[in-house]
Amino acid sequence: MKALRIIVLLTVLVFVGLNAYLSKIRTTDWQESLWVVVYPINADGTSLTDQYIASLDQDTFNDIEAFFDREAKRYRLGLDKPVRVFLSDELHAQPPEPPLRPSILDNVLWSLQMRFWSWSKDNWHGPAPDVRIYMRFFSPDNQPVLRHSLGLQKGLIGLVNAFADSEQQGQNNLIAAHELLHTVGASDKYDPKTNWPIWPDGYAEPTKEPLFPQSEAEIMGGRVQVSPSIALIPPSLSHALIGSATAIEINWLSPEGQN
Repeated sequence: MKALRIIVLLTVLVFVGLNAYLSKIRTTDWQESLWVVVYPINADGTSLTDQYIASLDQDTFNDIEAFFDREAKRYRLGLDKPVRVFLSDELHAQPPEPPLRPSILDNVLWSLQMRFWSWSKDNWHGPAPDVRIYMRFFSPDNQPVLRHSLGLQKGLIGLVNAFADSEQQGQNNLIAAHELLHTVGASDKYDPKTNWPIWPDGYAEPTKEPLFPQSEAEIMGGRVQVSPSIALIPPSLSHALIGSATAIEINWLSPEGQN
């Protein structure tokens, strides 16, 4: 009986590993559009947040698609719509909270919990998405500062902490695009101690003379470095781009510079 349990466990692990490997290949070959579903969640339980979620529609997330369309053309990807974004109904369940000061084991356990939660709580009624973005909305009146958002390549899941405010939706979508890129292999290009972009890969124009002010943000750098001591989160994706290092990581550009 013990041998049978071991065989079953090994079979499950092989299946999970193979599925993760095939998902990684499928989502980074860019032969077809990535289907991305946004799941809105009322994270603070307030009526104001409920009202904001009720006001969301498909057009709310159009600038995410437009950003990837624009950047794909710049890299001559050859795919008209690399990303298609859809809006699900409000999800009335809270995801597992990431650990505050995680160890490696904590991160692994949370990732497994998050992937199981995502599978068990899915309320999307269309074709299975490639990437799921859970957008947790907080009223800015009650939550002036938000925790970092997260993107998981294993599981293809983004967890975005967002403000329930139309004036902040541009930044919400910028963060969602950042986490979406994590799910397809992009790495952060900012210093976690300061949250400032790291030169050169975290700068939109790393060879600009003079270097400052930068006018745009590299999407994985996250901020526009306007001076040696000031870095600002841009208001929307219209002020961001995908740098060459990120393009290499997501298979939009070869290390030799050839698609």
